[in-house]
Amino acid sequence: MKITKFGHCCILLEIDGVRLLTDPGTMSTGEELVHDLDAIIVTHEHGDHFHIPSLKTILTNNPSAIVISNAAVGALLAKENIPFVRVGDGESTTVKNVTITGHGTEHAIIYGDMGTCENTGFMVAGKFFFPGDSFFDPKLPVDVLALPMAGPWMKIGEAIDYAIAVKPRVAFNVHDAMYNTNFAGFVARMGEMFLVPAGIKFIPLAAGESAEF
Repeated sequence: MKITKFGHCCILLEIDGVRLLTDPGTMSTGEELVHDLDAIIVTHEHGDHFHIPSLKTILTNNPSAIVISNAAVGALLAKENIPFVRVGDGESTTVKNVTITGHGTEHAIIYGDMGTCENTGFMVAGKFFFPGDSFFDPKLPVDVLALPMAGPWMKIGEAIDYAIAVKPRVAFNVHDAMYNTNFAGFVARMGEMFLVPAGIKFIPLAAGESAEF
């Protein structure tokens, strides 16, 4: 499994011969230049995860790629005449030989009803879990976890507790574009400091970096 990070929650996941792009939004750059994609996965409708102009460019460069998301994002895609495959909580689809399943229904609350929308976490090939803006525990074995590390709906301690609860073999940082470069290093050290003793390897990834998992 190879992961290339374009920033925030946008990553290229290469797994079992399939190339998947996650959450192309307003806080990532460079994803429009990716080619040979099989699918684009969108967890929810917020702009830092779902940006129609970027998505249209990606689809122009990858005309055979499918978009996978939940019903709420699908309604927005339909307005733009962009076809999609619905995968919500408890649903699944297959891209080539790779199964993608949906987990969870709710975006984490920011305050009151702010932030409320349908949010779907995605398990890919039974190995990789991408929760979107939530701390949903799929209650399944997770090999690699994309771990949200910053945002108005969370604090770092909650991220650490979530990773320990899910207990992947390895985790890496996403949802972190709001950190400046100096503080990002501190967050990486926090991951290493608390997750490694819990038996979880932590690999910090900056925008533009790749790693084998």
